[in-house]
Amino acid sequence: MSRQHALVELTAQLVAIDSVNPDLVPGGAGEARVAEAVAAWLEDAGLEVEVTEPAPGRPNVVGRARGSGGGRTLLLNAHMDTVGIAGVERPFEAVVRDGRLHGRGSGDMKGSLAAIMLAGAEAAGMGLRGDVVVTAVADEEVGSIGTEAIVASLTADAAIVAEPTDERIVVAHKGFVVFEVEAHGRAAHGSRPDLGIDAIAAVGPVLTRITELDSRLRQGAGHPLLNTGSVHASLIEGGQEYSSYPARCLLTGERRTIPGESLDRIRAELEELIAGVHADVSVSFWRLPFEASTDADVVQVLMAATGVVEVGGLGGWADSALLAAAGIPTVVYGPVTGDLHGEDEWVDLASLERCRAAYVEVARRICA
Repeated sequence: MSRQHALVELTAQLVAIDSVNPDLVPGGAGEARVAEAVAAWLEDAGLEVEVTEPAPGRPNVVGRARGSGGGRTLLLNAHMDTVGIAGVERPFEAVVRDGRLHGRGSGDMKGSLAAIMLAGAEAAGMGLRGDVVVTAVADEEVGSIGTEAIVASLTADAAIVAEPTDERIVVAHKGFVVFEVEAHGRAAHGSRPDLGIDAIAAVGPVLTRITELDSRLRQGAGHPLLNTGSVHASLIEGGQEYSSYPARCLLTGERRTIPGESLDRIRAELEELIAGVHADVSVSFWRLPFEASTDADVVQVLMAATGVVEVGGLGGWADSALLAAAGIPTVVYGPVTGDLHGEDEWVDLASLERCRAAYVEVARRICA
């Protein structure tokens, strides 16, 4: 079987397994079944395999192509979970058409997962001194508990996160901060304005300030690869019925961050949003942005292996930030894809094969 055919077949097998993130879609299947398939495949390919659970029923799979000793370790990372399937007619039926493989998770990122699995299998027979470690992780689409567990238990000299990048070498991406503003009012009958305090109306100035803050951020100097940070209101809820004054209103928002913007700075911005308003503000979840040096060996080796001479940035977030924060030189590189999280998700198969070959070549150069 040719490498290209094996890549298509493995991608199709992975797409056929439901792994919708249950923290994103209640009742989602999670990663257990796809992790079982990944572990069995890696074992058959000759890798040392370990399966752990960063949370009950949410496994990680680590496959290690162990070298002869004395070489550097390369980590290849991809996530197993996908977003939901609403509106997708046959989400788990992999269809190849016009050089593309369609299906839920094909682009984000089971095609990439298949590519790093095959790269790990090839590395096992290359006689390398260093190890190539394939990490198939849980929960990237929500909390990234999978890669959090990976960095707590192992390290490497270099890492590639195989998120789809259209074959661009990505050395920076944004972070994010999720915040909540809870405004306090007083419940009363709608006929008693002398008693009621409208918590929903109290959020009005906060919404105006969010718009003003976003405008200021977008007019700032920004980052050479990522442009500027941003902020928006995401969700709002409050009230009981139309005839009552609402006692509470909860606004959830998101602040996208660029390298150099600290969490302390973001907290100060959030406090300014509620100045003079009877409300509390808190950060419920956050992730750091990512930035790697273009001089890092893994970046230079990947550039040499692919012939790509320019680096880029991503607006979204990826597990690369966690790996880099753990001290592992990291780069993001993956295939051409389309309609990610949409109804007709796809991965370009020729691009995916080029990525697989690039991962193998980087392993050859890093781990030799």
